[in-house]
Amino acid sequence: MQSSEGMHFTPEPDPDSEPGLGSGASSSSEAFSSLSPIGHAYYASTKLLTVQFYEDLICRGWRRSGTILYKPDLKASCCPHYTIRLDSLVFKATKDQRQALNRFNRFILGDDVIAKNARVRPKSREEAAKKRTQFNLLERVHESERYNLATSPVPAHDFVVTLEPDNFTEEKYAVFQNYQRLVHREPSWKISRNGFKTFLCDSPLVRESAIHVGKERRLGSYHQCYRLDGRLVAVGVLDLLPHAVSAVYFMYHEDLSKWSPGKLSALREAALAVEEGYRWYMMGFYIHSCQKMRYKGDFHPQFILDPESYKWDPLDDQMKRRLDESKYVSSSHGMIVAASEAATPEADRGNNVADIEVQRDSAISSDDDVVGEEPALVPLFGRGMPGIMTRPELESLDLGGIKVRISGQLHEVREFLGWNAASFDDPNSIKCLIGDLVAALGPDLAGRMFILLG
Repeated sequence: MQSSEGMHFTPEPDPDSEPGLGSGASSSSEAFSSLSPIGHAYYASTKLLTVQFYEDLICRGWRRSGTILYKPDLKASCCPHYTIRLDSLVFKATKDQRQALNRFNRFILGDDVIAKNARVRPKSREEAAKKRTQFNLLERVHESERYNLATSPVPAHDFVVTLEPDNFTEEKYAVFQNYQRLVHREPSWKISRNGFKTFLCDSPLVRESAIHVGKERRLGSYHQCYRLDGRLVAVGVLDLLPHAVSAVYFMYHEDLSKWSPGKLSALREAALAVEEGYRWYMMGFYIHSCQKMRYKGDFHPQFILDPESYKWDPLDDQMKRRLDESKYVSSSHGMIVAASEAATPEADRGNNVADIEVQRDSAISSDDDVVGEEPALVPLFGRGMPGIMTRPELESLDLGGIKVRISGQLHEVREFLGWNAASFDDPNSIKCLIGDLVAALGPDLAGRMFILLG
């Protein structure tokens, strides 16, 4: 699909879907086994995506993996993936985050250089006290970089960080290979150049620039490259969006393991959001039930996206206690259900969240299913997935106005033969498939995209 915004979804090799619709609903981890740990998700593919459109997608719970876009079903998942963002302008580093950065800077500079600098350029008592008691993120992040140092004395190590286009190089692939094999314990036969290019280099985002406070600001997908003594040791894959730095992936060589590379990269990416004027730092999904992911909640102030209202709530101690008690949390859930019931005629009350849950379960095979019988196919808008438009909401829209591009020409989907006869009751109809997509995107984004066929 594509739009005036520059977004298009392209065909997925799915024999059960309408030709050319690059979207689908997945209810098993196999569908994303090579791309994502998501077990339940709605997904689509794209070849072209503007940075603003993708930022708006993130704010509706979507993420990308290469050219695949996916929206997890938080209620159906055993480990819900919540969208989070950090306000970098008021970020306060914790003690262990400060210590990690200070330890690394000391390693780069060396004790001899630090001691000599203290003799040659001694700090006043006030300056020394300020450095001990105040933590300036931007100063500390750049403190040990080559371009920030005097030519003499020479530091113990040469450290350089650059922001480069997300192009493939053998140097980057070597870091990826080492990281996947030794950190993720992935067998060598599963690691390939093509997989690396698809996952971390072939971004659908259109690269552009904008002016912020009289300075050019880069937008699009980039690689933040860390070089130690002339050797590439880490790469942060970033999507630079109009109002956010979105972290896609971070990989590092095993030699960097003892220096808390995850914390170092997060601090540097938060600093980038400040100095380049993006403001928000999006650290990917937060999985409260995964111990390895919980460190993201230690960056404050962090906000979590409500999966139903798409409003941002503080990821504070109170929210974490709620997540301890229940894997699925939506602060707006009661309000949305109440409003929906108040607006729904009594005769239609069966199509509520609880009934949809049952209907969704009926679409998944169980021990009681008749052997050899295919499970019922339930549209996405009938599955009770949080944040998805309902059938009555879809029926109130003019879906026939959705744009489709064929052989370079734009058409409205209503021009297709059989559109008027198509029904939401037929899960394989073009109307139902487009309804699924609109339900997942929301009317605003759906009106800004077009579907690419052929």
